[in-house]
Amino acid sequence: QVQLVESGGGLVQPGGSLRLSCVASGSIFNIYAMAWYRQAPGKQRELVAELTSGPTTKYLDSVKGRFTISRDNAKNTVYLQMNSLKPEDTAVYLCNVRGLASAWYNYWGQGTQVTVSS
Repeated sequence: QVQLVESGGGLVQPGGSLRLSCVASGSIFNIYAMAWYRQAPGKQRELVAELTSGPTTKYLDSVKGRFTISRDNAKNTVYLQMNSLKPEDTAVYLCNVRGLASAWYNYWGQGTQVTVSS
């Protein structure tokens, strides 16, 4: 049983910072990519940042230069450092892990709420 547990969300003022963490536990091997998605009310889920085992990184255009994704392989943990937060960053942020064991797998966390408001 694989679990992804996110933490670090909360309420922050515009211009502030938050650091999200996602720990993957359980029998998980050969991780190919760890990523953060977000979903705001009434909007589609979108990829915020992804880090592959290449390693390569990918960012949503609107967060480039403000967000940084990083990974601790030994701890199966992925982080998202979010700086210069804007109200439009308000959303539920979800952790995603995918890889190849005996077959491709794709796991999601429950999400952590990030609210940017004065």
